[in-house]
Parts: sequence; C-alpha cells; structure tokens
Amino acid sequence: MFTLMPLEDSPGDIWTLPAGTQLMRRADAASADVLHIDAGRVALGVAESGVLAHQMGTVEGPSWLNASCAVLELAPVVDAIADTEVQVRRVPLDVFEASLAELPSPALKVLRDVALAHRQQAELVVSRLAKDAEARCAEWLLRHAEPAEDAPNALAVPLRLRKRLIAAELGIAPETFSRVLRHLRERHLISGSGRVLNLTDLHGLRVLAGA
Repeated sequence: MFTLMPLEDSPGDIWTLPAGTQLMRRADAASADVLHIDAGRVALGVAESGVLAHQMGTVEGPSWLNASCAVLELAPVVDAIADTEVQVRRVPLDVFEASLAELPSPALKVLRDVALAHRQQAELVVSRLAKDAEARCAEWLLRHAEPAEDAPNALAVPLRLRKRLIAAELGIAPETFSRVLRHLRERHLISGSGRVLNLTDLHGLRVLAGA
C-alpha cells in the first residue's frame, strides 16, 4: 500500500458524523476534499432519497473513501452513507494532489491503474443493479407461486412475511422492493396490492427472471 501522506500531520479537519449521513454522492464532482475514514463503517452502493437501495460493500476505518476519484480526477460512481457513527478527516484536494506528486512515477502509474480497474468494476456493478433487482423479484415470485384460492387455474403469491423481510432476503431495500412491485403491476406482470399478488403474465415474469 502506498502512503500518500502522514495523516497525523495532515491539515484536514476531523468531523464526527452520525449513522445515516451521506458522505459521497454519485456523479457529484463538487467536493473539494478527499475523505479519510479514521474510524467507523461506511456502506457503499446506490442510494435513493438518502437511503441505500442497493448495497455493494462497506469501508471500515481507517481507510480512504474517495481517494481513487481524486487520483483519476473523476466524480464518484457510487454513493456512500455512514453505517455507524464515523470520524471523517477532510483533506483538501490540493494537499492530497501534492502528496501524489511526491510519489515515484512507477508507483503513481500503478496507483492510477488500480484506481481505474476498481472504478470500472464499480461502474459495471452499478449498471446492472436496477435490472438485477427486477430479475430477483421476478424469480422470487415464481418460486413462491401457488394456486390462487379464488382461481385454481391461476397462480398467486401470498405475502406471509413483511415486505422488509422479503426485501432483505432479496438483498434490496424495502423501498426498492415496493418500487419494483409497482413497475411489475404497471407492466401487467402481476396484480393485487394487498397480502396476495396475482401472477398475471407468467411468460413475462420468466423472461424477466431469465428462466
């Protein structure tokens, strides 16, 4: 690992922030600071209304949060939200860039290559998340289908668990699960808004699930 700067001598301000604070936003190039998580845990993924709809991983302090963005001079591709109370050191961008300039040229090239590879991987995951959420929901509905009580030749899914528990099983946020169900209704793949979901287009659900 490359030591970019002695953090104990860094002029960056240290902030203590509560869980739920959004520390980084996708496509936001406005930040003039590079963030170092001194302590605490930060969740990475895709946020909706300040809540992670899809979680891709976590960062545990001590660790840099958006250093690769600064190295590549690009905006973040993921959102970052404090999963616990965190201590964040805000290092001014010009100070961080000065520390990069002190690295040997071969080390700086390796650092940029690693940062670029990591970014490309994150971009690929983000591009697939929304589609994967619908596919996982469709697969789950088909797997839990049973004959409908009022129409034996049709299939339905009784929601015996709370939606937040079903969402956790699918690895998505409850808000995402509700949104996906709404989209499936709008596409006439399912119907019903209570405790029973009717599967109105089995072929369409199988195509969506990749079955």
